Amino acid sequence: MPTLEGLRRQISTATDLRSVVTTMKTLAAVSIHQYERAAEALADYNRTIELGFQIAFAGQTASTETKILRGFTAAIVFGSDQGMCGQFNEQVVSRLNTKAADEGSDRSWTTLAVGDRCEDQLIDSDWNVQHTYSLPTSVSDISNLVQELLLDIDRLMTTSEIGRLVVFFNRRTSASSFKPRDLQLLPLDPARLQRFRQEEWKGPSSPIFAGERQRVVSSLVQQYLYVSLFRACAESLASENASRIAAMQAAEKNIEERLEELSRDFNTLRQSSITEELLDVVTGFEALSQQRKKNRQERT
Repeated sequence: MPTLEGLRRQISTATDLRSVVTTMKTLAAVSIHQYERAAEALADYNRTIELGFQIAFAGQTASTETKILRGFTAAIVFGSDQGMCGQFNEQVVSRLNTKAADEGSDRSWTTLAVGDRCEDQLIDSDWNVQHTYSLPTSVSDISNLVQELLLDIDRLMTTSEIGRLVVFFNRRTSASSFKPRDLQLLPLDPARLQRFRQEEWKGPSSPIFAGERQRVVSSLVQQYLYVSLFRACAESLASENASRIAAMQAAEKNIEERLEELSRDFNTLRQSSITEELLDVVTGFEALSQQRKKNRQERT
């Protein structure tokens, strides 16, 4: 049987927990805004890279390609380092599993995980994770992660015959929801290359570039990878916080229901205690009255 003091402590604990959940929701909302702004800020830079590809591939034949077109597949999977974000890691790894199954893969892809919890989920799905990266904790740290990824990608393409690079991440679809997606970064989509070759320059005159075409294309590919990985990471971080908001909303609802239950039990027990005390007073008063009446009768 719970006591008033025990219920009071439970109510206090639940109230403190509700404050923590509210704070986490606020921080997640602020984080979403900054990560989405970071991803949007690269839109103009990405457009500049697109124009660079258009200049470099203008008038070229379909045989002009960018580096290696055949070889093994490398998958970069963006997940989370922290919990309390629902099915965030499970869904992005499920997307990887589905794509691998559709292509008949036997888990032979070289897998790079971003986030410790993502690594755990990949291992549980029988993927051999070659390397795990710590997730950035701020927008300024994303660039450092991308630079590290680019170095490892270049090494893998040189030493491990990696010919295809696919990135898996979650993209936010609403204030508190997301959807997993995948994006092939290398080789460049043939339809995209064809568009670069055929699209007319919209300016008054076509630009020219100095140096070898292959070196220019290689430099553009590096910039394209940087922008794509940066945006994928930023969108993943925004989605993680959206998932955390959803989880916190569910937790907040449960806490509110628990607080209502505890408050109801507390009020009921308190009312019962007050009633018992009043009955004790009334009973004592009646007993005292009876005793006084008896004493008076004995004296007379």
